[in-house]
Amino acid sequence: MRHKPVAKLSRSIGMPLTDKAARYFENRPYPPGPHGRGRKTMSPYKERLREKQRLRFQYHISEKQLRRAFDQADRGTGRTGHLLIEDLETRLDAVVLRAGFAKTIYQARQFVSHRHIQVNGGRVDRPGFRVQPGDVITVTTRSRTMAPFRIVAETQPTGAPPPAYLDVDRGALVAVLSRRPSRPEIPVVCDEQLVVEYYAR
Repeated sequence: MRHKPVAKLSRSIGMPLTDKAARYFENRPYPPGPHGRGRKTMSPYKERLREKQRLRFQYHISEKQLRRAFDQADRGTGRTGHLLIEDLETRLDAVVLRAGFAKTIYQARQFVSHRHIQVNGGRVDRPGFRVQPGDVITVTTRSRTMAPFRIVAETQPTGAPPPAYLDVDRGALVAVLSRRPSRPEIPVVCDEQLVVEYYAR
């Protein structure tokens, strides 16, 4: 899946996607392109599109993957927008990120794809694998000597603590999804109702 540079993506959706992108965003807090500074208002369609893109880029997924997740949420019982984000939050790469084993969703996706992560003792290399309540996520024994994982295990966290639905032991590089995430506690910036309206148009 190919993407634009993260800094440019951040400017296009009006929010930084990484700490590094935040520095660029502070200097240029407007959309990219020659007319970026002059864009003051958005049509209702563009507003819904931006929220959909915000959600997609925060989870680093393709349009096809997001559409599939939306269709599944739309068939569920409850608020479609909440069900959508709660489902995306159980992706393995998202769980690795929330547990603090990776700094960004891009790094989390790479860790999973390169087979550094196990679920219930078995290696999983699909970032979109859905983690179920009770599943145990660990870093493989061989990968624990890698610098990124040693830093996690040997240092105190500096960012936000893991959400309440995750039980994390940083020193042991172990995380357990204790229950299904609930939308109010998921740290994703998105007006999910606008995403629902985008797909329902």
